Amino acid sequence: MADRALLAGSELFKDLTDTELDAIAASASVRVLRRGDVLFTEDDESNEVFVVDDGRIAMTQRSIDGRESVIALMERGDLFGEMPLFDGLGRSTEARALEPSTVTIIGYGPVRDLYEARPQLLWSVVAMLSQRLRSTDAALADSVFLDVTGRTAKRLLELAGDEDDFVLPVTQEELAGMVGASRERVNKAIASFVKLGWLDQRDRRYQITDREQLTRRST
Repeated sequence: MADRALLAGSELFKDLTDTELDAIAASASVRVLRRGDVLFTEDDESNEVFVVDDGRIAMTQRSIDGRESVIALMERGDLFGEMPLFDGLGRSTEARALEPSTVTIIGYGPVRDLYEARPQLLWSVVAMLSQRLRSTDAALADSVFLDVTGRTAKRLLELAGDEDDFVLPVTQEELAGMVGASRERVNKAIASFVKLGWLDQRDRRYQITDREQLTRRST
């Protein structure tokens, strides 16, 4: 059985009764992933939704020439794979483990049964999709109003969270995909932060030495 508390904290299941939550947890399975394992690719047929137990899952898209864009990073408690549940289409992204990870898998069938029995639960879906749209709006604004250096600063601050010392949880190539630029341009931006004294870097270990300046550059 899946982690009941984990499911209760996810956007899609937070308003369920104990009985409903037990039914969803009983229907779920758990999958352990190694770094690089792919859960699904773009346009795959869809019949499952996922919740991250631990680790990180990258939601990515690829251009015709093979360049990758990281649309979102999913971490513990994050839910993904829900869109085809409502529109019946294939997957819009690829989902790949960035590190050893565990995910809970729930089939669409039990979820549909819930909404048919209690359609008022769909308000939670509306709230979740609205939040996704807001995130998309923010990403679009970044691409318009921030240059590569500004977007790099913003992504580093997001990955660091509240910590000044952190290990980059993605490769340089994956970071470039999150920024939406080439690896060379992202590395150049990081080198400029180091030169300015805002950041120290040793391989994948980073230390933010001037958060105020780095934050200003990200806005």
